[in-house]
Amino acid sequence: MKGRPLGILLAFGGQIPNNHALACAEARIPVFGTQPRDIDRAEDRHKFSSLLDRLGVPQPEWAEVTSRREAVRFAARVGYPVLVRPSYVLSGAGMRIPSDGTALSAALKGAAEVSRVHPVVISKFIEGAKELEADAVAVRGRLLAVAVTEHVENAGVHSGDATVVLPPQKIYLESVRRVRAIAAELARALSITGPFNVQFLAVDNEVMVIECNLRASRSFPFISKASGVDFVDLATRAMMGAEVRPVPASLLDLDYVAVKAPQFSFSRIKGADPALRVDMASTGEVACLGEDLPEAFLKAILAAGFKLPERRQVLLTIGSLRDKTRFLPSARVLHEMGFTLYATRRTSRFLEDNRVPNIRLYKIHERRKPSLLEYITPDRLDLIINVPAGYDRKELTDGYIIRRRATDVGIPLITNLQLAELFVKSIAIKGWDDLKAEPYDRDVGNVTAAERTGPVVLGGVPIGGTRGVAAAGRARGAERPRRRTMSRLAAQAVLA
Repeated sequence: MKGRPLGILLAFGGQIPNNHALACAEARIPVFGTQPRDIDRAEDRHKFSSLLDRLGVPQPEWAEVTSRREAVRFAARVGYPVLVRPSYVLSGAGMRIPSDGTALSAALKGAAEVSRVHPVVISKFIEGAKELEADAVAVRGRLLAVAVTEHVENAGVHSGDATVVLPPQKIYLESVRRVRAIAAELARALSITGPFNVQFLAVDNEVMVIECNLRASRSFPFISKASGVDFVDLATRAMMGAEVRPVPASLLDLDYVAVKAPQFSFSRIKGADPALRVDMASTGEVACLGEDLPEAFLKAILAAGFKLPERRQVLLTIGSLRDKTRFLPSARVLHEMGFTLYATRRTSRFLEDNRVPNIRLYKIHERRKPSLLEYITPDRLDLIINVPAGYDRKELTDGYIIRRRATDVGIPLITNLQLAELFVKSIAIKGWDDLKAEPYDRDVGNVTAAERTGPVVLGGVPIGGTRGVAAAGRARGAERPRRRTMSRLAAQAVLA
């Protein structure tokens, strides 16, 4: 290496730097923070799952497979759907949730292509599970700070495409405590120094680990801005050897709600299916604050470009009977709010059987009026809720055609059941006048990640001056240093 650097930081460049961790070790390049051997123990799916078993940390049943026969045997034993996961991949590349043997074969082939060197792990996919994340910082295996966030969407949607809530709103307190305890246990076991992210499944009050990434996640800017605790600063100082102290838990116990919403570019990608899956599709994200979840959620999706259905003309097409049944109360709320409900054949019949008035639209091949083709236009519909029946990508189905046409003509589209439920709940209790543009620093205090003292010293040379900043919570309305006031609704400029 040119310039005789003292070392390298791998934790802030996404997945690609971690992919080079072992090569750095082989080349004897000093790595600041978590060491390459420990990064490999987290990135290699087989090694990490084995570590969880040794620690007694719950995880979905899993197996490393080297042939289609082994994968089919495992799926037959645990039952479909299953999750196929290659190692050392970016944004869920190669991950699939096959629901049958044919889809499993295709998933295994794709996983082998994106990760030829490292093993492919197959695990039981837990349907209906909530997904949680812990973004944390540790030093020499000791936890310094951890923030727990909740996904609106159930498991099966990539974390980069999920709508993320801080603090969690629908999770048992004991589940949150367990998440924090497991994060601390993994920090010790992997000797973590620096940032890391752990993803969890929560079913009732049981918590299971999905994966652990020993790097700063895309959620780090969100939790830092939303809480006022600078996780990146804390992680950097820990990795560079500065003295750092744990962040008081009270600083992350917020009395307001922050929501991060994804942004997509499906309209610019011809033919792409605008449905949420396990592989990441979003190209940006925004975040807003609110006094409660509905306020923060509506602000966030509006900031991301979503348009509210002012003319109240909505098309419902819900795939499975289970999802139709769960969405029924929301459909009733829409009707009571004065929405005109349109629906495709099975959804229309289900709504009629449950006394929810609707207008049936006929699919293209049915050749009857009124037809979907003539109604999927912005002058007739201003919202489409289309929830696919399964987890596999099946293009050129009627559902895909509806989603693609909605995207092409610019009609707002929701393809996730939990997201649709939250949307209906939010517009039922919040109007435009309730979405106040308050100053950003009304809620978020001017605090730092932790009390830090002492310079960073490399090679005997101090490279950072002494900084002693007391990390203390503030009471609402207390005196604090003034900083630039920013509209909370416009705060997405910071996080985009």
